[in-house]
Amino acid sequence: MPVIGFHNSHEQVHPAELLKAVRHAEEVGFTAAMSSDHFSPWSARQGQSGFGWSFLGAALATTSLPFGAVNAPGQRYHPAIIAQAIATLGAMFPGRFWVALGSGEASNEHITGQGWPRKELRDARLRECVDVIRALLAGEEVSHDGLVTVDRARIWTLPEVQPGLVCPAVSVATARNGAEWADGLVTVNQPHDKLREMIAAYRDAGGRGKLAVQVHISWDPHPDRATEIAYDQWRSNVFPPPVCWDLDHVEAFDAASERVTREDVAEVVNVSADLGQHTAWLAEYAELGFDEIYLHHVGQEQRAFLDAFGEHVLPQLGVTAPAPAVAI
Repeated sequence: MPVIGFHNSHEQVHPAELLKAVRHAEEVGFTAAMSSDHFSPWSARQGQSGFGWSFLGAALATTSLPFGAVNAPGQRYHPAIIAQAIATLGAMFPGRFWVALGSGEASNEHITGQGWPRKELRDARLRECVDVIRALLAGEEVSHDGLVTVDRARIWTLPEVQPGLVCPAVSVATARNGAEWADGLVTVNQPHDKLREMIAAYRDAGGRGKLAVQVHISWDPHPDRATEIAYDQWRSNVFPPPVCWDLDHVEAFDAASERVTREDVAEVVNVSADLGQHTAWLAEYAELGFDEIYLHHVGQEQRAFLDAFGEHVLPQLGVTAPAPAVAI
């Protein structure tokens, strides 16, 4: 069975509370963790957005869990700075850190005032950033002129174990393209036929490394509360690309989600009060071939979810500690 990890959603939970939550996740049996990296939440109802890289240092220092983060280099972040951040965490916590490098979302990147490039330009920019980051992590001095500019950059503190650079994909095309450069693939829960197609596209194109999926869930012992938690917190997150890439402010997401129904939310969040049902759903992702499954309880309160899943769900999934690796 796969590793079962805990997703830290900075858009929804204060970072001090997330730190308590991820420590508790380890205590109840979760064996890995993952972190978002947003400048803005998706909705004013979510109401948070701590700096993920500050949190990562604290979380890695106070747990023994392997950790991943999703990041978008190229606009809000210069790739040399991200390379330095990756290298430092890798040097301090060998074999415990990986990062998924994506092309970004306007809701986070618009803050630079540079405008929002077309998708093909964002993809090209990402590919340049990946090459820059890999070269820097290899100890090279890098100068580069293109969609990003780098002048004689060098990382002086390098990790002994190279952190994995992973492709985050929500489409078949992105999964296929990521196979050229990535050490693994991470996606989110989608219809199973779509996930099978993405996995096949990644592997057929030569994609290496482990497969991971982030699963949005909503659980409460009372069915109506489980439904309301998902509707309150995640109805701004039901929109497929390009809408979710191109809306640039919480007000836009909240306006767009005014007509979203509870049934719409249940299409993208696994909502149930039945822990057996959640166990069965998670087992299906393992059967699809995912090596690591990261649970994102979309509620803002995490402890009851962690306790319930630690006691009743994880043992049924045969959770075992992950072997040290450089990539997911």
